Amino acid sequence: MNLNEAGVVGLLKDEVALQAILDPISLGVMVVDQNRRLVFMNKAAQALTGVDPYIYKGVACKHILRGTWCVQKCLAIEAQEESLTVAREGDFINRERQKIPARLSCTALRNNTGEIVGFLEVIENLKTTLNSLSYDIPLRFSRFVARSPQMERIFQIIQGIAQTDSSVLITGETGTGKDLLAEAIHEASPRNKGPFVKVNCGALPETLLESELFGHEKGAFTGATHAKPGRFRLAHTGTLFLTEIGDLPLSLQVKLLSFLDDRVIYPLGSTKGVPVDVRIIAATHRDLQQMVREGKFREDLFYRLNVVRIHIPPLRERPDDVKLLLDHFLKHFSAEFRKPIDGFSPEALSLLLSYPYPGNVRELRNIVEYAVNICTERQIKISHLPSYLTETSVNVTTSKQTLEQEKPKEYPETATVGETTPSAKPSYTNSPNLPTQVEIPRNSNWADIERAMIIDALVKAKGKRGKAAQILGWGRSTLWRKMRQYNISPS
Repeated sequence: MNLNEAGVVGLLKDEVALQAILDPISLGVMVVDQNRRLVFMNKAAQALTGVDPYIYKGVACKHILRGTWCVQKCLAIEAQEESLTVAREGDFINRERQKIPARLSCTALRNNTGEIVGFLEVIENLKTTLNSLSYDIPLRFSRFVARSPQMERIFQIIQGIAQTDSSVLITGETGTGKDLLAEAIHEASPRNKGPFVKVNCGALPETLLESELFGHEKGAFTGATHAKPGRFRLAHTGTLFLTEIGDLPLSLQVKLLSFLDDRVIYPLGSTKGVPVDVRIIAATHRDLQQMVREGKFREDLFYRLNVVRIHIPPLRERPDDVKLLLDHFLKHFSAEFRKPIDGFSPEALSLLLSYPYPGNVRELRNIVEYAVNICTERQIKISHLPSYLTETSVNVTTSKQTLEQEKPKEYPETATVGETTPSAKPSYTNSPNLPTQVEIPRNSNWADIERAMIIDALVKAKGKRGKAAQILGWGRSTLWRKMRQYNISPS
């Protein structure tokens, strides 16, 4: 039986589709059979887990939620044994590998003879009600930790922005927290009970991205064996976050502009429009105005997205936040890894405070997580920090001045720029296409320095792109995109 055909009989005069009853509910709802395998999932659950129910139909619940409830005693077993609804708070991992705090409730479903035929599971996202910062800090908003004047100004305007449905464009280098800011706006808005759906516009090819965004009808293309709602419809009554909007193909820019004009989407293979109530938040590390001049981004779409622009400054421009973030992540990872670490040694702290963090907050977090992992003492010392921190060959201050002269006024076209040149020391790699020594002239431009940073990271990682991305403090997709941009091949 198709999920769309599943209905409820005996309650009303006529049979009512189960989808029509449960889709408007803002909580995630799943129905599993007596073997705890997926039978049905409403749109809120799809948005929360990132799971397509048509593909995962018949898959065990524990492989969909991947939560702490699955490691402990299954709630369905408890509900069956105790003949009542049971609930427990915990965490689960969605398809984008994000850990989400949630409350799972489970109750047994019985037929007319009292036999258990399945279970109803309700998932409540606790992200909107929990504040992950349990200790006092000078300034905080959602999961942001800051005390700098730049971030204080951003915090002050978010509350007002959140109360409207105006489109928001968030700019800033990679690792500054654009995703967190988008989520913070959603959580502070009247839409916070609706889904927050994220789409990376640079992660999928154009053909797949169109279906992912707008959905498709059955038979729309080869392999379309069932209809798919798309992320716009999954985000109905909530927020759709389009990250890396600068990578959106021109053909899809037209469809996005059409939606912003009339709030109607057209799934692939359908001539019938579907009204959708969604707020759009977009983010980019690129200079969209330059892309408009080059004909790579539609000018009319830029102005529709650029109703409210928020620029997150890089970490090197807000040094007041560095010590605060170091202490915050040290406390977080010390508790998570159950290590009694008191702080940083004076030498390690001095190095960390002077480092420019080209990967911004994401890189800082990775550095602290690495240090806590390998530290076996009460203090984190220089020997516990990643080796690349001590392998810079050019003075930080001189390099920073050079980069500031090259940096665009609004926001950089590229994601991040290192403020120190990579090490010129020889290292060895299994990739013959990469040099074993990286040298950067003093008069190098913005792109040359970033290209050299990538090559140096690949050399240190012996051509392993995943490790090179960790060294740079970037995501893998960001590294791969930039390697294509600079025509770098590690093999």
